[in-house]
Amino acid sequence: MNIESDAIQSQSRPPQSRMGMWFDHHVYSLVASLGRLFRKPWATALTVGVMAVALALPLGLWATLQNVQRFAGDMQQSQQVSVFLKPAVAVDRAKSLAEELKSRPDVAAVELRTPEQGLQELRERGLGEALGALEGNPLPSLLIITPKLDGRALDDSMLDSNVGDSTALAQSLQALPEADVVQHDADWRNRLDQWLRFGTRLAWVLAGLLGLGALLVVGNTVRLDIQARREEIGVLQLLGASDGFIRRPFLYLGACYGVLAGALALALLTGTDLALREPLAELARSYGSRFALRGFDSAQAAAIVLGAGALGWLGAGLVTGHYLRQTRPTET
Repeated sequence: MNIESDAIQSQSRPPQSRMGMWFDHHVYSLVASLGRLFRKPWATALTVGVMAVALALPLGLWATLQNVQRFAGDMQQSQQVSVFLKPAVAVDRAKSLAEELKSRPDVAAVELRTPEQGLQELRERGLGEALGALEGNPLPSLLIITPKLDGRALDDSMLDSNVGDSTALAQSLQALPEADVVQHDADWRNRLDQWLRFGTRLAWVLAGLLGLGALLVVGNTVRLDIQARREEIGVLQLLGASDGFIRRPFLYLGACYGVLAGALALALLTGTDLALREPLAELARSYGSRFALRGFDSAQAAAIVLGAGALGWLGAGLVTGHYLRQTRPTET
């Protein structure tokens, strides 16, 4: 069955409502497009494969950046300020200082590690013999201070603001008479945020370029299909068929290519995720972390498939519209 025979058969059927005819032709166009795909399995697989790879590359980069952000994204932990008190400061004074700092509006939490706790931690790490050679406990009291950061979603400006707030807190803590050394690790986080912002911008650029490539692949495939059916299209144009009627099967053909490519791209990324998940989990456990890769949720997966379908629909529409404008019969 083709679009020419469908137009002829529609004239022999009993009259029906315009809406019913419109719906019937949409159903026919979809079924016919699927039939053309399955009649050429190798050509379909090649087109869908090329599109899937083009879609999987920016999606994979975006998913990687999301996981890296989640791995380094505990903003409060990464912005913590460690204050090593002077050795002469007693534990009681360290406790009272911790309570004083908790009342500050820019402080979310304060954790005190006494010299005994620090010594015990070093013993648990296998340094007991080296510590046995020392007289007494040389470790000072340690205050681990978590800044109070904005709990909303973090954009670029808020990341910079939070880094600045934690830096100002570290500078004020350095001025405490009991403080000996103040350690603040915001610089590495600031550099990481800059790399993540660059990676996100790169993902968008790749998505644009490779999306254009997928659009061209669909357009070229549909163009070849149009060339193979140009006699049918010519007859329909002479019979007075509208451009929308002629264009509709090709639009569904492009959409089917896009949906299949989006599903295949998700399958490729899922396979990559399964291949890397266990080794990465073992690596994270060796550092005492429970980090695990996280893929796309159901809403994101549906959006990817629908977006790929829309991309295929757009590519087919552009090519078909251009062809119909060039071949539309003119009155003499």
